[in-house]
Amino acid sequence: MMSGGGKGARAVASHDEDTTTLGVEAARLATKGAPTAAVDALWFATSSPAYLDKTNATAVAAALRLPSDVPAYDFGGALRSGIGCLLTALRGGGTTLVVGADTRDGLPTSADESAGGDAGAAALIGEGDAVVAEFVASASATDEFTDRWRSPGSLVSKLWEERFGENRYVALGQDAFARALKAAGLETGEVGRVIVTGMHARAVTGLRKRLQVDESAFPDDLSSTVGQAGAAHPLLVLASVLESLSIEEGAPTPTVIVLLHLADGADAVVLRTTDALASWRPVRPVADQVDRGADLPYSKFLAWRGQLSPEPPRRPEPARVSSSAAHRSEDWKFGFVGSRDRSSGAVHMPPARVSMTGGALDDMEPVAMADAVGTVVTFTIDRLAYSPSPPIVFAIVDFDGGGRYPVELTDVDAAAIRVGSRVEMTFRRLFSADGIHDYFWKARPVRGKE
Repeated sequence: MMSGGGKGARAVASHDEDTTTLGVEAARLATKGAPTAAVDALWFATSSPAYLDKTNATAVAAALRLPSDVPAYDFGGALRSGIGCLLTALRGGGTTLVVGADTRDGLPTSADESAGGDAGAAALIGEGDAVVAEFVASASATDEFTDRWRSPGSLVSKLWEERFGENRYVALGQDAFARALKAAGLETGEVGRVIVTGMHARAVTGLRKRLQVDESAFPDDLSSTVGQAGAAHPLLVLASVLESLSIEEGAPTPTVIVLLHLADGADAVVLRTTDALASWRPVRPVADQVDRGADLPYSKFLAWRGQLSPEPPRRPEPARVSSSAAHRSEDWKFGFVGSRDRSSGAVHMPPARVSMTGGALDDMEPVAMADAVGTVVTFTIDRLAYSPSPPIVFAIVDFDGGGRYPVELTDVDAAAIRVGSRVEMTFRRLFSADGIHDYFWKARPVRGKE
């Protein structure tokens, strides 16, 4: 979390995070308790992909250990791709895991830098008794006009004069909103929550004033706590609204929600909550994540984003990861899957053929460790090894239920780590070399604890 002289704060991806790792973390929360075998497709939306040409959704699928027959596709390149991905899934069949993630950059001290935010969001779209909100109707208004653009290879966006974009977006938003309600057979007064999102802040504010909806129907759009998270923002705010309704006493059931997003036009989605919402409890609510954010020095943020070049460690930079080696150990590298000796129950990390207890050969079963929680039994702080954000903290972790592994810690204050600290696993980027990202798992302190 980064804060400065202005009002509010923005969420910032760490030096070892990108849109792929943010998407993995969101998808892990969305699928917690749900059988991944039930997922028919995975769609990943971002305007700032870690790769071009290569599909980024495949890394998300690998980290979730989805079956190989599940198609994984990118919806990328534009701020409208997130809402488009969601709408396509809602109109389709089967069970689709929709994942959105974005990291937003701007020139130092610019409005884009202070207003943007980094986030990932995910939702399972399907049918059944567990559905907490059902799709009612939608409407879209598409128009070709250049309001915000970014050339390939550029880190920051350029903007046209604000009034031009505001006038276009307000008119398009009103049109999409009215047609969506007509398609749903609803009047404005029957709408319980109206979510309006978009990178054009003046257009969002202007549209809210024109919709003739009571001000109490507009929820917190997270712009002052997370920032505008681009392609991920509509799904992020929708998740936050559903979470708040699930715990709100006296919240009417069903509640009609209209999600209205402005990007190269306008898209309106009408949803109605179900009785299942009352018993739904999110694993890690958005509000809790915001409350547990930590401050980040502005100079470190600039260094992480490549806007500032501090002196690097006087050590060789890492070589690129081997593609063939990574593929051979895909379950371990992306899924953090160890092995358990069937006879003794000993857990091996990384997976092994020979048991360290009894010496049994090739008598192992896979054991997923990505959701395991562990305890730091010893650690070291390395101020000399190469890192974009030194120092590196390494720890030996004993996992609940068996297994010990030396792992790098992230999102940690080196001065605060202790023997006995509780940690959980998180999917991160170790480094990038020759354009190849080396993804693997790190440990971080359990949220809310040391």
